[in-house]
Amino acid sequence: MSTRSHPEAESAAPAPPAPGRPARDALLLGLPALLLVLFTWQVAAEGPLLDLDERVSRVLVRPGRGAELLAELGSVHVAVPVLVLVAGYAALRARSAGVPRWWLPSVAGLALMALVPLIVVPLKEWTDRPGTPAVPPATGYYPSGHTATAAVAYGTAVLVLLPWLVSRLARRAAVATAATLLAAVSFGLVRRGYHWPLDVAASWCLGALLLGALWLFLRRVAR
Repeated sequence: MSTRSHPEAESAAPAPPAPGRPARDALLLGLPALLLVLFTWQVAAEGPLLDLDERVSRVLVRPGRGAELLAELGSVHVAVPVLVLVAGYAALRARSAGVPRWWLPSVAGLALMALVPLIVVPLKEWTDRPGTPAVPPATGYYPSGHTATAAVAYGTAVLVLLPWLVSRLARRAAVATAATLLAAVSFGLVRRGYHWPLDVAASWCLGALLLGALWLFLRRVAR
């Protein structure tokens, strides 16, 4: 029996990982994780970074209705329904196209969203950080739940939607829209005084870490 391989089998074999990809993947997860640990340590230990954080906050805080509306874009009542609608649409498209395990990307995205409070709430309780002078006296402001919700909800919506956007312009528009929404939420929270800037920055790191993990998972599933 001939041991000669068929061209079809050779073309179907998975391509080897691109040079440098493992290092890029490690950086994708490692950098935001490292920054999140650094910020959390500074808050827990009341480190020198908090002085800078408070000075920046005093410059930026200007409470107003506009800032409140921007901050509300990161609420569970706004961001999560957007993700649910996009995840449902992507799942229906995948099912119609006959994609194996058509439900998996959408379910993974929703599961990632459910993971956010399981991480944020314990961090709030452990750090017990007071709020800015613009809010009533309380603790538990680090990290920002609204920012983490916006980052993961809008970011996940883009990741599950990207395979169904046929043009490069549409993909760039989707990414730009998610980034703009996150920036608006972040600015609104700090401008209104609902959060210190460091609370928001920590949630950026958390969002980047979770979205990076989801992106790697979806890339693996797509193979």
